[in-house]
This record gives sequence, C-alpha cells and structure tokens, in this order.
Amino acid sequence: MYEDLAKAAETAVRELLETARMKENGLFVVGCSSSEVAGHKIGTFSNTEIADALFEAIYAVLKEKKIFLAAQCCEHLNRALIVEREAAEYYRLPIVNVVPQPKAGGSFATAAYHAFREPVAVERIQAQAGIDIGDTLIGMHLQPVAVPVRVSIRKIGEANLVCARTRPKFIGGERAHYDERYL
Repeated sequence: MYEDLAKAAETAVRELLETARMKENGLFVVGCSSSEVAGHKIGTFSNTEIADALFEAIYAVLKEKKIFLAAQCCEHLNRALIVEREAAEYYRLPIVNVVPQPKAGGSFATAAYHAFREPVAVERIQAQAGIDIGDTLIGMHLQPVAVPVRVSIRKIGEANLVCARTRPKFIGGERAHYDERYL
C-alpha cells in the first residue's frame, strides 16, 4: 500500500515539475493530510507511516532537481512550514520556534522535521509550485498568481490531489505584449 502511495506522489510531483519549469533553489510547498489519504476526516487519523512514505518519495524528486521542499504544518501551528535552514537563509525567511508532532503540525511536517539535515520552521513563504494532498489549503504559501495544473494522478489514497504552479502577473493592459516563457 505505501509503495503505491509513494509512486502516485512521485508521479504527481514529476508531472507538475515538467509544467512548472522550476529552477534550482526554487520553493515547492506540500500540504498533506495523512488522515485524508487513509480515508478519514482531515486531522483525525494521523498516520506516520503514510506520511513517511509520501515524504520520502516527494523529497527524493525535489532533491534530485535541487528544489527546496517546504512542508506545510496543519492549522494547529497556523500552517507554518518546515524547511531546511539553507532554504530559510536563501530566501531570508524569519525562523520561528516550533517542532511539529503528528497531532500538532501533522505527520508530513513531522516527517520533514526528522528527515531534514537542519530543519527550521517559518511562518510564510511564496513558493513557485506545490501540491495539496487532502485539501490542506496551500494557496496561502504560493506566489500571487497561482495556476492549477492537472496531472494524471487525481487522488493519493483517498485524498484529493490539487497541483499548482505560479506565473508572474500580467500588467500593461490591452496593448501590452507578454513573454511566452512565463505564461
């Protein structure tokens, strides 16, 4: 079961990255409800085995592409994020002091905290892309113009999957011309 979940997550991330065209050192946010993946109401059935399997699959792809992972915590930690200290320093993100737990922060953020070389928590980011596994509301951590991306994976386990990338704002009105690379 965990292998199937991991494969689905890996496929979704790879497909999203193809569309998002992220560069090295980009920020990729992941919100994940292990409860929803297991078929339960969000926040009611934290499952560290599911979270670990999903985290490992997603993190491996992002490390390969040299993209920073930001693991969104649950609402009990105000949706703070767990990132590597290197990412916080690169993006000049103020660090806050909290250690996620399965029932206060979420199992996925807890997995990130234990796996990262030097984990820290931050309150907000502006990621260039991300995936939301189980309706965790990652939109607050995306750059201002989020664009939904449809991938071949619609659910991971029982959880809805929503993917998004971002693009620069269009400015200038009807006579403006736009750079196709950023559409």
